[in-house]
Amino acid sequence: MSRLVFLFFIALINVTVNAQKAEVFSTPAGAIKGYDPVAYFTVGKPVKGDPKISFHWNDVDWYFSSQENLNAFKSSPKKYAPQFGGYCAYGVSDNHKAPTDPNAWTIVDGKLYLNYNIDVRELWSKDKPMLIKKANDLWPTIKNKE
Repeated sequence: MSRLVFLFFIALINVTVNAQKAEVFSTPAGAIKGYDPVAYFTVGKPVKGDPKISFHWNDVDWYFSSQENLNAFKSSPKKYAPQFGGYCAYGVSDNHKAPTDPNAWTIVDGKLYLNYNIDVRELWSKDKPMLIKKANDLWPTIKNKE
């Protein structure tokens, strides 16, 4: 039993480390923890995707709530994918990667931004233009780092 717990612990560490090294933040549930990226734009809220309606893009599985959303994403993935690979926009502006909560989101100038949680989104919202600029400047150097 202790060997099984040890192996589970090692697997969990491996998933966490690899997710942080990847350009796109994902979990075993996929990008955006399995939420439909297109739904943020079309219905204005997070909607859980269906694993049966999926697309593998940028080394990650993306899930969608409808075939129409999948088709929209396939035709223009960069339009719908969250900025900074789905890592926390506030964290990237502070020169590090952090996971995100699909419920802590904002669309600015037609781009989807995610944050670590609702409280961090509030901090980020206080000066979005400056923090977006800062994150855009830092992202090329940190996107493939831990």
